[in-house]
Amino acid sequence: MAKRNLASFLASADAALRKKRTVATVYILLRFSVILVMVAQFFNRNFENVFLCLLTLILLLLPTILERSLKIDLPNTLEIIIMFFIFAAEILGEIRAFYTTFQGWDTMLHTLNGFLCAAIGFSLVDLFNRNERFSLSLSPVFMAIVAFCFSMTIGVLWEFFECTMDQLFLLDMQKDAVVHSISSVMLDPTGGNTPVAIKGITDVIVVAGGEEISLGLGGYLDIGILDTMKDLAVNFVGAVVFSFIGYFYVKSRGKGRFARRFIPQVLEENSSVGTDKAKEKKTGSQE
Repeated sequence: MAKRNLASFLASADAALRKKRTVATVYILLRFSVILVMVAQFFNRNFENVFLCLLTLILLLLPTILERSLKIDLPNTLEIIIMFFIFAAEILGEIRAFYTTFQGWDTMLHTLNGFLCAAIGFSLVDLFNRNERFSLSLSPVFMAIVAFCFSMTIGVLWEFFECTMDQLFLLDMQKDAVVHSISSVMLDPTGGNTPVAIKGITDVIVVAGGEEISLGLGGYLDIGILDTMKDLAVNFVGAVVFSFIGYFYVKSRGKGRFARRFIPQVLEENSSVGTDKAKEKKTGSQE
């Protein structure tokens, strides 16, 4: 029964998506591309990537699923960007190795992630603010702060996920960097708390299984901390940018054309239901 309901829900979400021509066109093109990649990966017997393609096909329906479950209307621009983001991260980034081919690919996606998550956070608070079923009323300044905090929280949780996957499955989601100097209190010969620096590092020799292996990287291998800090920094930039945009959008109550492309709207039926229920509660309390 649960599987049948899920299949029915996904089918209805797919049908609802096709009502938006521009969004539907982008969705069909991306889904067709993912299917082609999945078939190629299947014949290459790379079943891990096949699973990743299946996951991508489901994630591409995420905007429409959110619309139906939350009874909101997502702007076409936001839907298209979310779908391109999923495709760029999973298919281009992971399967096509754009993360290593293009140095700025990861940075671009994390910046966009900060922007989108701030938009989503802003939207949630805005929806609560405008729905009488919730006793929540925040000023534009506090809405911007909440949106910023929401975006940064998502960014931190993602870094937790990357670190966990690297430790448990020996992956490299937190990309490494080559540095030429290190400083650590663990190098203090007295066992004190004085950091000892080593500068001008040109190579590192690793001893494993009784063998000495020269990494030949031209420096010391940093295992992810610099990548994490960079990801959080660009996430910060994206969050700040949209928080400012959202602030002025709410301040002018929907007059900003740019912000309107990223902030979902409550469907009139959903909004009226909430208003009617709120009125019933008020009437009941007066009686």
